[in-house]
Parts: sequence; structure tokens; C-alpha cells
Amino acid sequence: QVQLVESGGGLVQAGDSLRLSCAASGRTLSSYTMGWFRQAPGKEREFVAAMSGVGIYYADFVKGRFTISRDNAKNTVYLQMNSLKPEDTAVYYCAARARQYGSISRLSEYNYWGQGTQVTVSS
Repeated sequence: QVQLVESGGGLVQAGDSLRLSCAASGRTLSSYTMGWFRQAPGKEREFVAAMSGVGIYYADFVKGRFTISRDNAKNTVYLQMNSLKPEDTAVYYCAARARQYGSISRLSEYNYWGQGTQVTVSS
């Protein structure tokens, strides 16, 4: 069983940066596909970024602004978010799966989820 705990969210102004962390326990995640998703009020949860042994992937709306990375020694995945916009306001979730292949952006492809961390960007 894998437990994921997100942290690093908060209230920032447009143009600011935040780094989200996703700390994992229960398994070593170095071989897992790790993803970040977000859910804004009244909207469905959507794909943000992911990394696997095959590659790194981003949603179009975050390309050039967000960077996903991992520290295998700390069993932690990060999402560096720069140039934040008010429309980035959402609860951000970390997700994991053991499989390297399959849809990178489909929620149902991920087996483990964190509880989420709130990111609020004011204009």
C-alpha cells in the first residue's frame, strides 16, 4: 500500500511561485508513474503533469510554467509552479501507479491518491 501526502499549498499573488511536495510512504516510488492533478471549485479533476520511466508530460495550460521532478532518496515528488495565475486556483492532488504505460492523464489509471493541498492565486 502506498500513502501520499501533499504539502506546500497556500495563498499567493498572481505571478508568484509555489513548490508542492508529495511525500510517499509504504513503497519506494522510484519506479512508479507519478502524476499531479487539480480540481477547481465546480469543475472536474484534471491532469496537470506526470513523470514515468518513459517520459515527462504536461498539460498545455502549464507548459513552460510548471515543472515536475522527483527525489528518489526522499521518496518525494515535486511540482514547481511559476508565474501562477488566478485560474490555477484549485486543490492539487498527487497520484501514483506502478505501471509505466497507459494513459498518463486519465484519473482511473492511478491507484493511489493524496488528500490534496489547496492553492489559491489572487489577482
